[in-house]
Amino acid sequence: MSSVTVPKLSSERTSELADSLTKIRTRIAKAADGRTPTLVAVSKYKPASDILACYDLGQRDFGENYVQELVDKARQLPDDIRWHFIGTLQSNKAKVLASIPNIHTIQTLSSVKAADGLNKHIPSTRTVPLNVLLQVNTSGEDAKSGREPLRLSDSPSSIASSELVAVAQHIVTACPRLHLHGLMTIGALVESLSGDENRDFEVLKETREVLERVLSEDKEATNWGEEVEGKKRLVLSMGMSSDFESALRAGADIVRVGTGIFGSRQLKGDTTPST
Repeated sequence: MSSVTVPKLSSERTSELADSLTKIRTRIAKAADGRTPTLVAVSKYKPASDILACYDLGQRDFGENYVQELVDKARQLPDDIRWHFIGTLQSNKAKVLASIPNIHTIQTLSSVKAADGLNKHIPSTRTVPLNVLLQVNTSGEDAKSGREPLRLSDSPSSIASSELVAVAQHIVTACPRLHLHGLMTIGALVESLSGDENRDFEVLKETREVLERVLSEDKEATNWGEEVEGKKRLVLSMGMSSDFESALRAGADIVRVGTGIFGSRQLKGDTTPST
């Protein structure tokens, strides 16, 4: 941990965060139905003191949207925090992200150029590959980043020529310092309280099925997925504060919750979806 002193929170704020985090964990456990998904606490715009309070409650996975904010917080906070970058990944920021000692996962990779940048700049002192998730634009919205999803009904030639497959194959064949861990989507926001399930979750699951089949056919591709009952499997990051329970019911392995833990705080000019 850095020698920088993190300001101490008031007892009221500490109690508020403890209560919110406990409630989110309880809801996750209920929706996950026996599984143990990863909760990424999205801490963008929140002070290091808020993060440290959640850390003291056992939270270890935190997500940031902005590179410099992540760099600054990583310098102040404990080294065993697992940082997830969940913002738009610009290839010119790859070197900075790769240099963060405890960066755990880049969730928004979508280009060969960015993959090469990360792979090139990961320090030789790093002992394990950097996890990356490929971002998929399941909703087809122009404002969302990510590659087009794959469909089981797609022809073999269409699948083989897809941009998503091209990036995935490049990672597993040409980026030994990266580990293709899974897929991520933001998707269209559907309020879980409405009772509607988000079809984007099903689209991501279908994309995973197709991509796993493609990667499994390449016997030399080994740096992807995780072993589950003797079979390679890509993890899915989907679901935010408004819909993480429906995401978990759909099979999410990672959920990203910000507002539900830290409360709302939207800066002027910020139009990114609330996590």
